[in-house]
Amino acid sequence: MDYSSIITIDPARRGGKPTIRGMRITVQDVLEYLASGMSQEQILADFPDLEADDIRACLSFAADRERRLTQRPA
Repeated sequence: MDYSSIITIDPARRGGKPTIRGMRITVQDVLEYLASGMSQEQILADFPDLEADDIRACLSFAADRERRLTQRPA
């Protein structure tokens, strides 16, 4: 998934943490909700400004970041 239009990083917002579409909700927030056992439906109900694609973008962003961290230089 191309998350570049969904995940934004602005040094003036939330201390430069990756956020969803410039809102105050961070990628970390969403990942922590999922890790705590909340379902996608529960998250969307609690945060009506979020969309299902936003949650998928968070997962994709985290997977890309993990991939970059674990890549070994050639």
